[in-house]
Amino acid sequence: MATNRTFTMIKPDAVANGHIGAILNDIIASGFRIVAMKYTKLSPEKAGEFYAVHKERGFYGDLVSFMSSGPIVAAILEKTNAVEDFRALIGATNPADAAEGTIRQKYAKSIDANAVHGSDSDENAEIEGNFYFTAFDKF
Repeated sequence: MATNRTFTMIKPDAVANGHIGAILNDIIASGFRIVAMKYTKLSPEKAGEFYAVHKERGFYGDLVSFMSSGPIVAAILEKTNAVEDFRALIGATNPADAAEGTIRQKYAKSIDANAVHGSDSDENAEIEGNFYFTAFDKF
């Protein structure tokens, strides 16, 4: 069953490059409501836990290192058809392949430093949101 919430992270590259406000503006202008948000920094252990699904893949170590390299902004977003609409808003993982006007096309530098994370399913949106926020944190 489709839900109306999804999870996103503004990644360390976009935070370091000063894109938090512009990315949040794009999100809000696309009709999403921010339900919960926090500015935080992942330890390597927490980054490894969040990305554990990729543990056996060759890029896992670099991903954990990158995601713990600086602050991130984690957020739960709400909108009808949230997961699918947000995936369309952020664009392809590789910014070179991302459609014009998408967040990754505008703010990402590479496939590795691709500005934002967006949940790929309703189930993962719930799991990922719960990783960062308790029920008390969500409005």
